Amino acid sequence: MSASITHRFTVEDYYRMAETGILKPDARVELIEGEILDMLPIGPFHAGAGSELNALFASLAQGRWLVWNQYPLRIDEHSEPQPDLMLVRPPAKKYKQSHPAPEDVILLVEIADSTLRRDREIKLPL
Repeated sequence: MSASITHRFTVEDYYRMAETGILKPDARVELIEGEILDMLPIGPFHAGAGSELNALFASLAQGRWLVWNQYPLRIDEHSEPQPDLMLVRPPAKKYKQSHPAPEDVILLVEIADSTLRRDREIKLPL
């Protein structure tokens, strides 16, 4: 019996899968340490908390940061999570060329109403 082998995908592989239709356009997934993980549907508490945080940080920004909601964060070649909210350094036009990287992030928020363990044990160390 042979040992099982896990294939780790790169961000490039991940995007190629989306471009070719392997991943559907409306798929709620993210790439974490080379694995494509399903994201749970956004429930009312999660949506409400995210909306409140978005409004608060947008009102305080005064050009110091951009409020980034559920957009990708390019951590490395094997991880591109989609945090619930990030405050990223301006200017916005910078992110037309590439997603924010860790050094662009001022604050990152995950609303963990049902994913606390995964967020703490897997995402937080990233």
